[in-house]
Amino acid sequence: MGATLYAVGGILLRAIPTFLLVIFLHIYLRTMFFKPLEKVLKQRYDATEGARKLAEQSLERASAKAAEYEAALRAARAEAYRAQENLYKELREREAAELAAARAHAEGAIREAKELLARDVAAAQASLAQESDALAVRIADALLRRSAA
Repeated sequence: MGATLYAVGGILLRAIPTFLLVIFLHIYLRTMFFKPLEKVLKQRYDATEGARKLAEQSLERASAKAAEYEAALRAARAEAYRAQENLYKELREREAAELAAARAHAEGAIREAKELLARDVAAAQASLAQESDALAVRIADALLRRSAA
């Protein structure tokens, strides 16, 4: 057993430089390779996250602007429809007023025509009455002359 321990001690003694080399390599790689790599990866992650956050903020601002524009567009359309409706209402009122004026003018013309026609009828009746009396007298004279002759 002593020889085995002596052999193990010799192996361990020869393994110490390898062990120290592995520890040194580990420390060297950690400080010279992994820390800078980790630093670069962290910067890249921060830059990516920063860009992503900026993109999200920009998208939110764009969405808010789009909503504002849509609201302004709806308000402008509503105002245009109101103005159009007011104009249409004003046009209907103007047409109604012109129609009422035309109707009143036509009714006045009809009234005047009826009055003129009534006067013409009365004058014609009076004229016919006079002419019928005169004609009746002439017919009576003509018949009396014939019967007297």
